[in-house]
Parts: sequence; structure tokens; C-alpha cells
Amino acid sequence: MPKFALVVEYIGINYAGSQIQPDEITIQSELEKALSTLILGGKNPPRIKTIFSGRTDAGVHSKGQVVHFESEKPIVASRFLNSINGLLPKDISVKSIREVDNSFHAQLSAKYRVYQYKIVNRQHRSAWDVHSLLVREPLDIERMNKALGYLIGEHDFTSFKSTRTENPAKVCNVYKADCIKNGDIITVEIVANRFLYNMVRTIVGTLLMIEHNKFEPEFMQQILEAKDRTKAGPTISPDGLTLMTVGYKPYCQDYRSND
Repeated sequence: MPKFALVVEYIGINYAGSQIQPDEITIQSELEKALSTLILGGKNPPRIKTIFSGRTDAGVHSKGQVVHFESEKPIVASRFLNSINGLLPKDISVKSIREVDNSFHAQLSAKYRVYQYKIVNRQHRSAWDVHSLLVREPLDIERMNKALGYLIGEHDFTSFKSTRTENPAKVCNVYKADCIKNGDIITVEIVANRFLYNMVRTIVGTLLMIEHNKFEPEFMQQILEAKDRTKAGPTISPDGLTLMTVGYKPYCQDYRSND
């Protein structure tokens, strides 16, 4: 059966995460409903099952979530995009579609994921500060980059993993972790082969804890090596977090996603 891959964008504020859940509105439930209506038709069409590259939590956004599904019916890309986006809610859209080999798997074939967290670093909020976290205390970009540098490489990230998950995975390979400042906007970008539940939000929360308490950047390494969630900072708001890209080729060290 032909298999297709989508790149899906969404604003996560109104959804209980990406993964389908009973009695909850999620990105997956809305996407599968639209796909089933468009491809199979009828009032109550069978559900077309989708596989996401990975789950995003409630409130988290995406510019590059990859999803695959199978369909016996032929699909014309140009017509499909207009039609599917007409059926989806305004805060979800399909950016592209392509037919892929049967061996392709949105999750298992992925080599890396790129997440960005946006921080607005100023005293007063603005109505335009959507999808970002306001931090009023001044932040030192050089100290932040030094602290993030200790996360690069393959490590046990238990200190940054939510205790609410039953997934036993704890080791990730972080290819890149840094931040850049543009005016009063700080963008933290982390690239890894995989991410644990709440990992990025806890890393950024720890980064802010180090800054607020004026700990030395080396404190990030101590927290990492402790393998103890109680040593890290808080899991901060999902407002500023966006899945930017999912890569299916080996990660290039010169890569930085466009925000």
C-alpha cells in the first residue's frame, strides 16, 4: 500500500498534546479526522491511522512535525494540500506531502530532532510576545552557552526527565545545544537523536535557575552527572517550545534551523 509523509505545523495551545488520547482533542485526532474525511469520504469514514515522528506535550508547537500514513487511493499533492488545510482547524496545517518508500517510518527512521525555546528578556510584556516566555531578569548569553555546552554528547539525562513517565529510556546523544540573542529575544536550540519526556523544558528551566541564582555554568555538568531529577530546575511553561525539524539524514554540525 502506498505510504505518504507529511510535514505538519501547529500551534499547540488548544490541544492536549500531539498524541491521540481518549476524550481529548489532540493534533493527531484532528489530523486523522481530516485525512479520513478527505480520502475515504462519507459521514463516518474508517479512521486513517497516522504515525508521528514523536510526541509533543500539551501547549508545545511545531513547524516541522513529520507524520506518515498509508492510503490505497491515489493522492495528487497540489490538490491534497489545499483540501486538507481546508478541513483542518486554523491552528493546524500541512506544509508538504510526498510519497515515501515502504521502509520509511516517521519515528524509527528519524536521525535527529531540533527544538527551539524562545525567551523574551525584558522588563515588560508585549502583546506581540506570543509563543515565548517572558523573563524579566537580565540573562547572560555567554554564561548560558557555557552551561549548555556541558550537555553535548551522549549522556544519561535522568536529571532532566519527568518522573511522570514510565518510559525507561534515559540516554540521549545531544549534537548541539546553544543559544543566540537577537535584540531582546533569546533562542535556545537543542539538537539530539531523541528527547525524553519534558527534557527540553527542564533543561531551559535549569538554565534559568543557574542564571537567577548566579551559579557557575559548571553547575549544569554537576546536575547532569547527578542523574537525579530533584537536582535540576523546574519544568517551565511549554509556551516558548517549538519542534522545528525532524532529520532523516545524519546530522550536519553546521546546521541551524531557521526560526
